[in-house]
Amino acid sequence: MKSAVIVFPGSNCDRDLAVALRDVSGQEPTMVWHQDTSLPDGIDVIGVPGGFSYGDYLRSGAMAARSPVMRAVAEAAARGVSVIGICNGFQVLTEAGLLPGALMRNAGLNFICRDVSLTVANNQTRFTSGYDAGEGVHFPVAHHDGNYQADAETLDRLEGEGRVAFRYAEGINGSARNIAGIFNEGGNVLGLMPHPERAIDARHGGTDGLRLFEALLGSLATA
Repeated sequence: MKSAVIVFPGSNCDRDLAVALRDVSGQEPTMVWHQDTSLPDGIDVIGVPGGFSYGDYLRSGAMAARSPVMRAVAEAAARGVSVIGICNGFQVLTEAGLLPGALMRNAGLNFICRDVSLTVANNQTRFTSGYDAGEGVHFPVAHHDGNYQADAETLDRLEGEGRVAFRYAEGINGSARNIAGIFNEGGNVLGLMPHPERAIDARHGGTDGLRLFEALLGSLATA
């Protein structure tokens, strides 16, 4: 699995994501600076990490979404390359138009940093095939703007097309219909607010996130 992790000014989870991809695939990801205009040839997976790109100025992810490298990310996604945006990366993907909706301030206007319970809403994808449908899993969250919102028509479409990936088992931030992660229409772009890359080692509290990366690797092996 040949992977790349995009690095923006203010990214602080890029190394965590790179470690997860390396440990699962056995190959070091390429760290791609936001000002680059191209991605490595033959890339299989692109990771857009969490953090506070550009200090969250303007809106979370809004400035990063206009970085030169995001055109290459969008072109790769259009070709079917797997893209995962985590936390701020999810925000970047919505701001770039690769995913619908927007991430707003948490309902309580507080930064939330703890483990949360999630439900697997769709396990028929390259990212989630390692889980059972409806299974409960636990990932850490660390966000201030994790409140996913979209208009009713968009939410209905996401539900009807099976594009909701994970839901919060508890209402922790006001997200519409407790949505914690969504897919694009092709199913190859995932935006996820919790951090699966922080749940890949039992010594760190759990391995529920590991199965996401293992499923992604397995999907490439059978493609």
